[in-house]
Amino acid sequence: MAGSGPGARPDMPTPPGRRPRRAAPARQPLTQELIVDTAIRVLDAEGLDAVTMRRVAQELGTGPASLYAHVSGKEELRELMLDRVAAEIRLPVPDPARWQDQLKELAFEIRRVYTSHRDIAMVSMGLIPTGPHLLDVAEAQLALMRAGGVPRRIAAMAVDTLGMFLDADAIEDTVYQAKAPAGEDPWAHFHEYIAQVRDYFAALPKDRYPTISDMGNELTSEDGDERFEFGLDLLVRGIASYVEEPSRPEKGA
Repeated sequence: MAGSGPGARPDMPTPPGRRPRRAAPARQPLTQELIVDTAIRVLDAEGLDAVTMRRVAQELGTGPASLYAHVSGKEELRELMLDRVAAEIRLPVPDPARWQDQLKELAFEIRRVYTSHRDIAMVSMGLIPTGPHLLDVAEAQLALMRAGGVPRRIAAMAVDTLGMFLDADAIEDTVYQAKAPAGEDPWAHFHEYIAQVRDYFAALPKDRYPTISDMGNELTSEDGDERFEFGLDLLVRGIASYVEEPSRPEKGA
């Protein structure tokens, strides 16, 4: 009967006894931004290893080949993800009088953002920043050091050292969380493990490890935030040591 087959017109009324057909939702146009956003959702839920071109395509309801029109491959996708994450980092306005404190505050902010996105810091390891938001972060770090009088060569090397320290800390944080059994509080599990390490150090043969066995409490007492702040303080003090003191006029001049 006319109107009952696959070629029925879309403006036909609903036959008696049938439910109106719902229009299929319009598929969102595929863009690089949508691909990156989807990849970050997979990252946050399952970690970096789960982010593949195939998996992102599945989440978008398409085939991997369609992604290559917007992203050249997994490596570029990961770099784009890191740059998008870096956009969440709040950047300071350089204040020469507070440059050391601001450099530390910015480091804590980078750490906050990186650890909120699982193991995204893995992408940063060995990567020279070229994305706009990553360059914004590097620009802010360099501007703070230069405002404080850090020589150009020292600032150029220090920004790399700071990056390695931040990446390593964020990755270690992710590793500790991943070690916790499913359903358990990762930090409660970590503190329990540290208590076992403390007991182990205390039981070491004192003739072979006199210092470690004696310093077990000190070696295991500080938490991750305190150790991060200590390491950061070491770095910033070291950077500041390269700032040349302004020459003072000689007495009687």
